[in-house]
Amino acid sequence: MTPEMTPKITPRRLFCFGLGYSARALARRLAPQGWRIAGTCRTPEKIALLRAEGIEAHLFSSDHPLDDPAAALAGATHILTSTPPAPDGSDPVLAAHGADINALAPGIAWLGYLSTTGVYGDRGGGWVDETSALAPTGDRGRRRMAAEKVWASFGATSGVPVQIFRLAGIYGPGRNQLVSLRQGTARPIDKPGQVFSRIHVDDIAAVLAASMAMPQAGAVYNVCDDEAAPTQTVIAYAAGLLGIAPPALVPFEAAQRDPGFSPMALSFYADNKRVANTRIKQELGVTLRYPTYREGLDALYKKDVL
Repeated sequence: MTPEMTPKITPRRLFCFGLGYSARALARRLAPQGWRIAGTCRTPEKIALLRAEGIEAHLFSSDHPLDDPAAALAGATHILTSTPPAPDGSDPVLAAHGADINALAPGIAWLGYLSTTGVYGDRGGGWVDETSALAPTGDRGRRRMAAEKVWASFGATSGVPVQIFRLAGIYGPGRNQLVSLRQGTARPIDKPGQVFSRIHVDDIAAVLAASMAMPQAGAVYNVCDDEAAPTQTVIAYAAGLLGIAPPALVPFEAAQRDPGFSPMALSFYADNKRVANTRIKQELGVTLRYPTYREGLDALYKKDVL
């Protein structure tokens, strides 16, 4: 969906539990339409930065609930939560403020929960869609699967229209292979046959805005681009844009013994799958601005050099 085709939404109030990378992209998209944006962050320093941008910000974390939830959530018509599950698998937002959200249920037109395609687990390079069984391979995916279930249950019992968005690997301004190459931190791992799905942060915002314009209670959407690809292929393309040689490949077996690779980074290589995105196109009418990593990196490169 192009910016010109973005559904016109009556200006309302969006409250984001977790004003992170994706939520901020959505806020930038909605604010020019007159939306009031509010949400949470975890430090007083971040609050000051957000308020300087005209965003109403509140402290919130798993061990620090909203000081005055009634005031913070008052008037919220749409809620987005990107807060990750706690180590025990519980959802911090529901644990602290499920009752507060439930009290607002009649006035909430849409609630979006940002999950991960990691809930599908490993498919040996095969395809998954929203109807595929969930079989996460690691603790992170299992916690997200548990959080999806409690949010879906909350929506069914409260009447709040909950939508779940399973995001692929996110990239965009300041967070992409052009940046990692310039910083000298790009170290592509070679694991034959391994592919990953990705999504540009601006396309995440487009999908969320389209869903907000046509809420479907209980809906689940994969949010990814059209072409899963090996990491080394994406890095090589970015290196070509920069006119430099791509860094040497590190065999997966060697990476497992290399302390320079974190357990978190290596854990992503436990899953190998291709994620289908047909539903966001057919049900929400979304046309991706960046259908593959090539269009996304081309735009990021042009923005940097112009």
